[in-house]
Amino acid sequence: MNPPAMHILVVDDETDFQTVIRSTLENEGYRVTTAGDGAAAINQLQAASFDLALLDVRLPRVDGVEVLRFLRDHFLDTQAVMLTGVNDIRLAVECMQLGAYSYIPKPYSSIELLAVIRRALERKRLLQENRVLKVELSRHAMAETIIGRSKPMLDVLSVASRVAPTDSTVLIQGPSGTGKELVASFIHRNSLRKENPFITINCAAVPETLIESELFGHEKGAFTDAVAQRQGLVEMASTGTLFLDEVGEISTMMQPKLLRFLQTGEFRRVGGNKALNSNVRVVSATNKDLRSEVADGRFREDLLYRLNVITLEVPPLRDRSEDIPQLVEHFLRKRVRSKAVKMIDDKAMELLMRYDWPGNVRELENVIERAGILCREGMIRVEDIALPAGLHPGRREQNGDSILGTAVGMREIEKAHIDGVLKLVSWNKNTAAGILGISLKTLYTKIQQFNLTRD
Repeated sequence: MNPPAMHILVVDDETDFQTVIRSTLENEGYRVTTAGDGAAAINQLQAASFDLALLDVRLPRVDGVEVLRFLRDHFLDTQAVMLTGVNDIRLAVECMQLGAYSYIPKPYSSIELLAVIRRALERKRLLQENRVLKVELSRHAMAETIIGRSKPMLDVLSVASRVAPTDSTVLIQGPSGTGKELVASFIHRNSLRKENPFITINCAAVPETLIESELFGHEKGAFTDAVAQRQGLVEMASTGTLFLDEVGEISTMMQPKLLRFLQTGEFRRVGGNKALNSNVRVVSATNKDLRSEVADGRFREDLLYRLNVITLEVPPLRDRSEDIPQLVEHFLRKRVRSKAVKMIDDKAMELLMRYDWPGNVRELENVIERAGILCREGMIRVEDIALPAGLHPGRREQNGDSILGTAVGMREIEKAHIDGVLKLVSWNKNTAAGILGISLKTLYTKIQQFNLTRD
């Protein structure tokens, strides 16, 4: 995917100079807009996005230094190169202190000017990459590949690999801890955007009052702590992929703004009036049943249709238990940092294979890390594995045996009973709620609480 041409604003009151500079820059592949005075320049800056501004210091109405101040206050990423016919050291120092990249006295050669422009644009690129890198480093480190070769996981990856080269939105569904972010990363790494940013936001972790600013950015003074203009994640992810984790947690007030962005690619920073555009692919994930959320009025149906052009269902660990040995080996190698080689005996592995893993892969990772630290002689045994009381081998019903009357807590009995009733009525929630003698709202709460999924 070729990036769009860099956009340069040329501000000078001499028409002949504008014509020469426009021709020179356009021959180099830049997109050029011109303005004849400082007021016109500020209007242009508010109407479109620019990567760099060439500013004559001496301008009618509003001079170049005032335009530079406006850039510093509102468009920090736009680089500025000052041009002047007066060789004034004090003025040059003032411009550099205000954030100008360079100060070039006239006359100058086109070769010199183009070299300065290229360096200024490279500085802009490095600043943006640095900002993206900080976002990337703030995320938890994750594996480069998805562990597991079970049929349920291979089915998910097969669909993901087919949809990856497209720009279609993808909704990844599955219980917490199943690896939805890994699937999103897999889609990005196999897409045409793989050389561009992969930016994530956990919608559940951002306060409702700040989610719009995180996504779309804000202007200086938009709210109390907005001391400078700030890019949002949709700008930082432009030409790449934006991953909206826990998208079901976005408030009903924010949903229309997200929908508009998905429909048009346009957005406005908080406190701003200028319409901006970002070419970004959106992949989202949720552990909620969004169709149920739509039915209950908590999620917009039109937004759901925009998000789930393609839907992927990541299976819970209990449905791909054959992947557990490979996952255990991976976690022992990556998470247990002791020099001693860690192994796991057959009985301990059998215990892990028979456990139901309500916390999925994340729970398995934590259990293995603890066992690897506490085990002796480099061998993990049954006694090293900490699982909730009553949830050891034999917890699942096998050969028709009931869990009633066994060492199982009331929570697990309740979970099994609700799951069994839902399966009995083919997940008709109204019917299930009537049989259970609870309200529909309570049933939805229990389904989420116990991470129940429809097979």
